[in-house]
Amino acid sequence: MADDETILALEHEMSVLIRRLRRRIAERARLVHPELAPVAYSMLMALHDGGAQRASSLVELFAIDKGAVSRQVQTLLELGLIERTPDPDDRRAAILDITPLGKERLEAVAAQRRLEVREKLGDWSEGDLRGFVEVMTRYNTALERG
Repeated sequence: MADDETILALEHEMSVLIRRLRRRIAERARLVHPELAPVAYSMLMALHDGGAQRASSLVELFAIDKGAVSRQVQTLLELGLIERTPDPDDRRAAILDITPLGKERLEAVAAQRRLEVREKLGDWSEGDLRGFVEVMTRYNTALERG
């Protein structure tokens, strides 16, 4: 079991990481569209990665209220980055999905993101990178259990 000093060091490094990620998400949101909020970008990513889903799934995933999700969904719809279709299982509900424009914009940002990672971690060996991915996977899995 880790001692308090190690846990405090981990918390500090995770705080630094979170601040950097928030800043990067905001930058990436603006690359997709200048008017796109970071949370809307994250929802667009969730639809890209997780496939078509109801807004209620986004409410659960992001742990924010329905109104906040609705506002971000409306922005994504207006920008043409997602589309809404009736749910075939429940015509009262709608399914949200990313549009070809949304995919195109995210793929451009992802390509730039990979270049940046390669530049910043260019001196890391393949083994170092794989080990880091394994440790981050273990960390994220452990947090999900709680």
